[in-house]
Amino acid sequence: MKINKDKITKNIAFFVFDQVEVLDLNGPLDVFVKANIIVPNSFNCYTVALDAAPVFSESNTMQIIPNYTIDNCPQADLIIVPGAFPETVIKLFKDEQFESRLTAWITTQAQSDTVIVSICTGALLLSNTKLLDRKAITSHFMITDLLQELNPNSKVVTGPRYIDEGNLVTTAGITAGIDAALYMVTDILGKDVAQQIIEIFEYKSDLQIH
Repeated sequence: MKINKDKITKNIAFFVFDQVEVLDLNGPLDVFVKANIIVPNSFNCYTVALDAAPVFSESNTMQIIPNYTIDNCPQADLIIVPGAFPETVIKLFKDEQFESRLTAWITTQAQSDTVIVSICTGALLLSNTKLLDRKAITSHFMITDLLQELNPNSKVVTGPRYIDEGNLVTTAGITAGIDAALYMVTDILGKDVAQQIIEIFEYKSDLQIH
């Protein structure tokens, strides 16, 4: 993963939108929150939306008031793009205003060496950014065929929990976002911190902490 490890506190932006999948968002977020408790000031985590209005998680179960909009948020070191139910993500992808604004923001941020991380079906929302081109990528099994169709220059791989392509990390479905976040914490802060988080979570995983 290509991230500036010399920077003491890394900005992590969590993109939120209406009907976002809760665990796609909160799983990785809680990994970084716990890492920040273990190693204070390692991460500055915040939510970002297209607009300042509150959004709701899947089935309208939780209201999220974004910390920032894409127009006023700090420059991020990592951007986490969670997914949603496939029909929701496909609808958003076809929403020209939503997709064009998200694509412009992601593209601009990526030009400043920001690492872009898609969780689950969130990969679909990156299809117009060109960041997926000529890379191995993964996503939830329910959308891998469509993801390949929309990204013919990419290689969609099923099986891995996550794939690291340097400036891009993609994950498989839902809980794979936790594994990817643990991997990123390992890369940035070391395996001991990641192992402590696994123990705090009481998380059962095949993830190998190297």
